[in-house]
Amino acid sequence: MKRLIIAITALLCSAGSYIYGQTPVTPPADFYSLSFKTITGEEFKFDQLKGKKVLIVNTASKCGYTPQFEQLEELHKTYGDKLVILGFPSNDFGAQDPGSNEDIKSFCEENYGVTFKMMDKSSVKGADKNKVYQWLSSPAKNGWNKTEPSWNFGKYIIDEKGRLVAFFPSKVKPTDKEITDKIK
Repeated sequence: MKRLIIAITALLCSAGSYIYGQTPVTPPADFYSLSFKTITGEEFKFDQLKGKKVLIVNTASKCGYTPQFEQLEELHKTYGDKLVILGFPSNDFGAQDPGSNEDIKSFCEENYGVTFKMMDKSSVKGADKNKVYQWLSSPAKNGWNKTEPSWNFGKYIIDEKGRLVAFFPSKVKPTDKEITDKIK
């Protein structure tokens, strides 16, 4: 059975679909021990996320997927009592977020009315990836997932117990049923 689940997961990954964890597992490294600076420079401690689901998204201001900000804001407004969205601006893919934190914040607010939490611009892949994305893409830290984003607007869902439960690539829209089912 385990081999079948692994084969199905590999097939979904190769088809460009989403990846689910086999079952939620207690991560070897505590998600709630993480912290990160917000886009305005304040330290944000993840321990305040206990009991809520978390959607982590690497964002960019000049990408074909940038309109997903609108759907992310819709999720924030619809599920804000039980979901926290953390946007991580990154210039890793096609140099599509070259601006400063101030530029990015202004762009998101003016063009998409973003009110969900945006974090400090940082790297989300490779040797320079930030500590949150190190946790998200290391089975030794999160318990099962090794996938890092392959483009802007990759989405990770953390459950109320701090367990990584899913990764969705860029093409899966924030309001797609696969994501909203995980949030509900």
